[in-house]
Amino acid sequence: MLGRTLREVSTALKQGHITPTELCQKCLSLIKKTKFLNAYITVSEEVALKQAEESEKRYKKGHSLGDLDGIPVAVKDNFSTSGIETTCASNMLKGYVPPYNATVVQKLLDKGAVLMGKTNLDEFAMGALGSDTGGSTRNPAAHCGVVGFKPSYGLVSRHGLIPLVNSMDVPGILTRCVDDAAIVLGMLAGHDPKDSTTIQDPVKPFTLPTLADVNKLCIGIPKEYLVPELSSEVRSFWSKAANLFESEGAKVIEVSLPHTSYSIICYHVLCTSEVASNMARFDGLEYGHRCDINVSTEAMYAATRREGFNDVVRGRILSGNFFLLKENYEKYFIKAQKVRRLIANDFVNVFNSGVDVLLTPTTLSEAVPYLEFIKEDNRTRSAQDDIFTQAVNMAGLPAVSVPVALSNQGLPIGLQFIGRAFCDQQLLTVASWFEKQVQFPVIQLQELMDDFSSDFEIEKLSSVSLKQ
Repeated sequence: MLGRTLREVSTALKQGHITPTELCQKCLSLIKKTKFLNAYITVSEEVALKQAEESEKRYKKGHSLGDLDGIPVAVKDNFSTSGIETTCASNMLKGYVPPYNATVVQKLLDKGAVLMGKTNLDEFAMGALGSDTGGSTRNPAAHCGVVGFKPSYGLVSRHGLIPLVNSMDVPGILTRCVDDAAIVLGMLAGHDPKDSTTIQDPVKPFTLPTLADVNKLCIGIPKEYLVPELSSEVRSFWSKAANLFESEGAKVIEVSLPHTSYSIICYHVLCTSEVASNMARFDGLEYGHRCDINVSTEAMYAATRREGFNDVVRGRILSGNFFLLKENYEKYFIKAQKVRRLIANDFVNVFNSGVDVLLTPTTLSEAVPYLEFIKEDNRTRSAQDDIFTQAVNMAGLPAVSVPVALSNQGLPIGLQFIGRAFCDQQLLTVASWFEKQVQFPVIQLQELMDDFSSDFEIEKLSSVSLKQ
């Protein structure tokens, strides 16, 4: 049951093949078995079981709240959750319990979703999973063999999402399949009076139509994304995907995004500048960690931030403050903003030329085996993973990573589709068609866990292949 799609599980709940409580207990059991992965910071077992019980009562009365009723969900630990600790994986917020829910969390709960807990991330999401600032939904999705969707900026509320980079942060969606992502997006999208960046126009339901006329599509292949560092396997599957569309009658053309080479440095300047501004609020006075030093206010500030932030966060704060210095502001920050506009215009020009969707790699290579991954530092991993994804955030466009195949090592490879701003439905429709063609094998984590009964054997998962 845990390996099925949202729609399949929802149908099973409605038909009584499984109850919300049984499903919740299965999830809790798997979470406990995979504790060594450190995927969760907080497991809200008591809350989840209570929500599952309430969902079960609704099903018995025939009052289901919809497709999400009774469905287990997990929320990245930088989304505020009322009554549940929200830490951003930082000592700075250890013990912080928000008095309110983020808008996206509240919308999920209003539809009957069961909150299993808060998932792990790099401190304050500086390189991580779930919300998407520069690829932090799409990159882990590609590495884990699932779908990772970043909506258009302004389509989904950021209220209650503890900010990293306000102008790029977007709540992301990780699901088993594209259709599931569309279902969740339909629940979350729309104007929020608590977030002035959300669109004012009413959002239509995100039901995905069948893509009947593939031959009417124009697929763009950005030539700047064919970089020397791209692995031969990813390059091969990228080429095969383009050939698939072409064989079905779609027009596939090479396009140019000429300012792509500047995007990494531009993103770094803008990201660290906004990080420095956002992290200024964590001073030990109002909430969060506060050191024991009381010699002076300045000494308390310094010690609190030294104790509360890790090296990566402190490094980005230092970089951002450097770029924002009076003597550097025009030379770095303003220039980066101008380059950001050029990058956004590149996408506009391509889509105005008749291209419907762009097809690119998501990451430079297939997923890295665990024992290799833990040897890398945050800076190396972020620089490698964000190369194909962060320009989309600077342009505010929708993008989705779809698993395409397993590598020779049996590890997932994903490809990315990029759409026009607020054409999320069209993007997901194309991605859904592609997903059905490639038939990526469903990864059954429960079956893997059943094969590894002892802690010693579980350690073998670090080098496991997903090929059957």
